[in-house]
Amino acid sequence: MSASAQNEKFKALFLYNFTKFIEWPESQKGGDFVIGVMGSSPIINELSTIAEKKTVGSQDIVVKKLNSASEANACHIVYVPENQSNKVNAIISSVSSTSVLVISDKDGLISSGSGINYVSVNGKQKFEVSKTNIESTGLKVNSQLLSLGISK
Repeated sequence: MSASAQNEKFKALFLYNFTKFIEWPESQKGGDFVIGVMGSSPIINELSTIAEKKTVGSQDIVVKKLNSASEANACHIVYVPENQSNKVNAIISSVSSTSVLVISDKDGLISSGSGINYVSVNGKQKFEVSKTNIESTGLKVNSQLLSLGISK
C-alpha cells in the first residue's frame, strides 16, 4: 500500500472515530448518518469500506460525494480534502445554521471555521480540534477528543 493510500485509510479511520466523541442533536439521531466528501477523493472508498461494517450509534453510515457547498447541510460530517480547500468558506457558510461537523485537510483552515483539521507533524498524521468551532454549530464535543488532538 502506498504512503498516500495508507494516509487516506488513517484519515478515514480518524473521521469515523471522531463520531464517538461528538454528540449530534436528538433531531439528527434518526435515519442515516451522512458523511459528505467535497469533490473526488480516495477517502471516499476508505469511508465506504468502513460504512459497510460500522454504524454511528444505531444509524447506518452513507457516504456521499458532494459537488457543491450547498449540498453540505444535508450531512452530519463534511470532509474537505486539500484539493477542495478553496471551498471551505462556502461550505462553512452553507452549514452555519445546521449541526454539521466540517473536517478540513490543510494548514490554517481551523481558523476559517472548520471543527477539525488534519495536519502532518514531523511526518505523523495528527489533527487540530476547535471546541469553539464545533460547539458553535450546536454539536457537543467530548473533552477526551480535545486531549487527543491539538487544541486550537
